[in-house]
Order: sequence, then C-alpha cells, then structure tokens
Amino acid sequence: MRPRFVIFVVLFASVACGRSDMLGVPAGAKVAAGGGAGGIEPGTGGASATGGTTGSTGGSLGSGGTVVHTITEFILPSLVSQPRVIVAGADGNLWFTEYNLDNIGRITPSGAITEFHVLSQDAGLFGITAGRDGNLWFAEVLAHRVGYVTTSGKITELALTPDTSLPKGVAVGPDGAPWFTGYLGDDIVRMTTSGPSAVLSCGLGGVWVGIVAGPDGCLWLTGNASDSLCRLCLDGNATLYDLPNASSQPWGIAVGPDGNLWFAEYGGNRIGRITPVGDISEFSIPTPASYPIDIVAGPDGNLWFTEDAGNNIGRITLAGDITEFPIPTPASGPAGITVGPDGNIWFVEQNGNKIGRINP
Repeated sequence: MRPRFVIFVVLFASVACGRSDMLGVPAGAKVAAGGGAGGIEPGTGGASATGGTTGSTGGSLGSGGTVVHTITEFILPSLVSQPRVIVAGADGNLWFTEYNLDNIGRITPSGAITEFHVLSQDAGLFGITAGRDGNLWFAEVLAHRVGYVTTSGKITELALTPDTSLPKGVAVGPDGAPWFTGYLGDDIVRMTTSGPSAVLSCGLGGVWVGIVAGPDGCLWLTGNASDSLCRLCLDGNATLYDLPNASSQPWGIAVGPDGNLWFAEYGGNRIGRITPVGDISEFSIPTPASYPIDIVAGPDGNLWFTEDAGNNIGRITLAGDITEFPIPTPASGPAGITVGPDGNIWFVEQNGNKIGRINP
C-alpha cells in the first residue's frame, strides 16, 4: 500500500496541547502495548517496517518573503512505544529510543524503520548518542543500566556503580568517550565497552538530565530540579550557574554556531543561552506553556527545538527571534531532536508514536 499524505497550509502556531510525562519517570506501570503494523524480535535481531507518512506544509514569514517548510511524519510499527531521544548514526541512519517498549529504533532517511529489543525488562530507554567508536550508546533509566548497539543491531548492556542513579542523558565528551548523567544522584559517569571508567560530580545531586560537550573542553549539564547549569571539566573542576528565574527546569542543551551553550527551559517556557564564561540570556517562546524539551544546532545557522505541550517545532536565530511550526498530529508530544545525515531536522513524537522530519 502506498503511503498516504495529508497536506495542510499553516501560517501560525497551533494552540497548546497537554504536556507529556517527559519531565520525569512516570508513576506506576508503563502504558500497555498494543499490536502494530510490524513486529519486533528479542535480542540482537530486528524486524523492519515502513510506517505510513503524513505531510504538512508550513510557512514562516521572513525578510525575503515566505519560506516554505514541510513536516513529514513516519508512523512507528509498534503502538504506544513512546520514542524519547533521537540521534544521527555513523551508518547514515537515525537511531532513537522507545521508552515504553524497550526498543532501540532505526529509521533510514527514506523512512524505513527497524526496531531492536533490549534484554532488560522495563528498561525505560531514554538518552542516546552516537559514539566515536561507531556504536550508539543509550541510557536505561528504569533498569539502572546503560548500553550500546552496533549499527548492525547487536546490543550490549552494562551495569552502573552505584546501580540507583537512574541514567537519563548521554553525550560524547571532549575526550571522545560517552558520559552519562545520573538523575537521582550526582554521578556523571564515563563509560567504556568494559564498564564505568571514571565518575565525576557537580556537587549537587538529583537534578542532572541534559549533557553536552562544550567548546571549552568541558561538559555542560542542565539541572532540571535545581534551575541551574553545571560546567564540569574532566579534571573534576565544577562550576554551578543559577538561572535568573525560578521553576525554569532546563532540559536539553546544545552548542550553538556562535560558540555559546543554548538550552530549553521546560518550566520557564524560554530558550536560554549561556556563554562559556557564564553570561546568561533568555528568550520567551510565543506559545504560552509550550514546555520546550530538546534543542539542536541546525545546518542553517539557527537552533531548533521541540515544544512538548505546544505541539510545535521551534526555530530560534542567534539574535533570539523565534518561529514556530505546528506538527500535523494533535498532542503529539515532540521530544528529542537532531540533525539527520540528509541535512533535515528529525524529531520524535512520544505521544503521536511517530518520527518527524522538517526541512530547515
């Protein structure tokens, strides 16, 4: 069956929809999984499926007139999988985590999807990053473990010490190794294929989620529960920066083309910017209570971010001008966002059970 496309013309942002549970670990059991168009195979095998797609044509007004952007959505083969974070792999595909079904997903730039099931039950897969070793490293927030998957789909899982840290975020550090944040503790862990090799601390526990390697050779982390940022160098030197406003709840963080760190304030409804020396600026998002989650530097010189409740993909220039692009699926809950090997912006819809794509 040929994929169906539904085209919408939009010029303004949609109204805000309900927020998801992205901010923390959901209470109680996971959502029950239903049948889908494709299956999954436990262990290192995977099952492939090409999900249906829907398209949306959006317009953003600029100094040169109307620039047309297109959002395309790819339906995941398994229902209620709750995709969380997405990253471009060394194989030219996009890789993402599925929180509810304990799958690592892979989608080609043309939309072909394969899912690989991890061995741990109720793992709660969360952050994922492309390692310099060619593997995709991921966090298992409920299983208190981390793991990596080869581009052929072979999965290895590793225990953390201590095993109660609830790892969430992961990024490749300045040293080329994957570093994980511990949401319940203050352990920032360096991993190798043999297990943990170093543990650093910001000096404040129970808050760290987002992580990125900064242009200054240090790690930068977002303190979701402390309204703070941490600059953590590999020699163990840590500096904390308090955000100007309470309940900002910073989440995703990325290095901008200007050499500054840009971050999403989930509770503050702002995009923040901090220079490597600690000067902070904040920019309000037009849609109220949009709950921005993740952010990435685009190939167009701007930064792109997801709005969980706003149901938009946002774009912010280095001068702080924000444009929003509505997602066709209502209340889709966009979360992780990345730049694909095709130069497009890719994102996950944790409530819509889809992978989305927009041209910058």
